[in-house]
Amino acid sequence: MGEAILEYDEYMSYVTKAGDTFDSIAFDVYTEEKLAWIIMQANPLLCDVLIFDAGVEVMIPVIEEDDGDAGVSPPWEA
Repeated sequence: MGEAILEYDEYMSYVTKAGDTFDSIAFDVYTEEKLAWIIMQANPLLCDVLIFDAGVEVMIPVIEEDDGDAGVSPPWEA
């Protein structure tokens, strides 16, 4: 029983500002904080960061409006 890993066709680069979090980035990009898990899944090496320093490059999956749920719950809701 493994969790689904979503792959996206397109990504954009986001450079953090001091104090950014995955939630705040998701709100800035998707206008939905609850989609932070999509960004976290795309950046597994950054998942231990709670508050970002300035200048960290984060890859942001480009999603369609309907992809936000994608039929998959975040890992902590499994």
